[in-house]
Amino acid sequence: MAVITQVHPASGRYFHTRFLRAAAVFLIAAMVLALQPHRAAAAPYAAMVIDARTGEVLHSRNADTRLHPASLTKMMTLYIAFEAVRNGEITLDTKVTISRNAAAEPPSKLGLRSGQKIAFRYLIRAAAVKSANDAATAIGETLSGSEAAFARRMNRTAKALGMSRTTFKNAHGLTASGHLSTASDMTTLGRHLLYDYPEYYNLFSRRSTNAGVREVPNTNRRLLAAYKGADGIKTGYTRAAGFNLVASARRGDERIIATVFGGSSTAARNAKVAELLDLGFRRAPSRAALRKPQRPAYQGAGNVVIADADDGPSHGVAGKTIRVTGQVGTSLRPKLRPGGSESPVLVAALEEALQTPPAEDAAAADAADTASQTGQIEHLQTVSADGALQGDALRESIAVALAEAEAEPEPAAPAAAAPVIAAVQKVPFASLRPAARPASLALAGASPESEPVVVTRLSTSGGRYWGVNVGLYASRYQAEKVLLRTALSELETLDGSLRKVAKTRRGFEANFLGMSQEQAELACRRLNARNVTCSPIGPS
Repeated sequence: MAVITQVHPASGRYFHTRFLRAAAVFLIAAMVLALQPHRAAAAPYAAMVIDARTGEVLHSRNADTRLHPASLTKMMTLYIAFEAVRNGEITLDTKVTISRNAAAEPPSKLGLRSGQKIAFRYLIRAAAVKSANDAATAIGETLSGSEAAFARRMNRTAKALGMSRTTFKNAHGLTASGHLSTASDMTTLGRHLLYDYPEYYNLFSRRSTNAGVREVPNTNRRLLAAYKGADGIKTGYTRAAGFNLVASARRGDERIIATVFGGSSTAARNAKVAELLDLGFRRAPSRAALRKPQRPAYQGAGNVVIADADDGPSHGVAGKTIRVTGQVGTSLRPKLRPGGSESPVLVAALEEALQTPPAEDAAAADAADTASQTGQIEHLQTVSADGALQGDALRESIAVALAEAEAEPEPAAPAAAAPVIAAVQKVPFASLRPAARPASLALAGASPESEPVVVTRLSTSGGRYWGVNVGLYASRYQAEKVLLRTALSELETLDGSLRKVAKTRRGFEANFLGMSQEQAELACRRLNARNVTCSPIGPS
């Protein structure tokens, strides 16, 4: 400023103006440069709110924009893990060996070591509560053999769930090219986790859990503690994604799911989610019919797709429909039995017999009568290697072979063998039918007045006299269908029980029998927690 005041008075005002303009430009440029890193680091924002009972969208903003999901990815990893346990691919107690690749994953992690063995249930807990990347990778490698193969299974499952704008590249959600999803798709996935596998949903509401090697805290514990009714689901963060969260809360009969992508911090994200949950509870009706999403076809460990019968309409054929994608590349042939090579003695005898004309005598008729009465000789017909029938020649060869085989113990056998075989040719098929049961014969224990009871599974109860009733239905088919569906969803307590459908005056009762009192009461507690009708049945 002193320099400017010393210039010629005529030009002082000119230089003073230029100085102020230059200073202003400098300050503006400095501000732009200072704000530029924050602008680059800020992730795009997206949000969605639905009524979980019906799936109705209550709020949406950029919900179909493909963004980085971060650890929300682990919801799909866990969904497939639950699916694998339900369908018998693996058990919760299966010991998993940690690979070098899984152990090398960056935080957040459980700290698993290469070669370490840990129960599958602890990997699930660590991925759901701690959001452990090493546990998520171990789950994927265990179920599909490699992380790449598991990513393909994740994409198949996403497609089956209707997540049309999602592509997975890994099991944990760390930033990767093309690994993208949307707020809408992640909301859909959260709803399927809630209703498709309710027996595991409690994992997401735990403030902490035992992960086998140590107790780990929940990454979503702040929202769980601060928001009334919050019970899940999953957080996520990377620099590219920002702070993400799929949250669910229940108040009375109402349940809301809210999803946020691109939060600027944990506190800001939680505040926004709380705001969206409040919005959802204001807009959702107090009473609404529950319309659960349809569970997709089981994708299997490879290219096998299995559709559960209870996922389709109530009419039609019960059971499972299995569709194998792909086709058989080679036709496998059975291996030869050890020591099963052709006998040169028998072959030589057959070849020699082919040149010998058949012998016929009066004994053939007697042998035929004997074969007809005993019903123990089958009609013989042989086809040659080129497909032509060689009945007479081969029958003669068999006769000679049998005659020679019996020549040692009984010298007289060779002469009688040929007529016996010749007699076989004249045995009609009708004579081989068993005699009809006499009309006077009554079946033991038959009672036409008794009402039949449909038994769909053999009992292994071992003398246990308790059971559970899961409802009264208008038809036997409906009762059988409910029994099968309930057994598949509650394997832990109902496995080994006896499934019975019995008719009463009011309808058809669906019962599980052959249980202990403790098993029956536990099964009903677990089923009632999932809004399934169940009442224990004591010994009468």
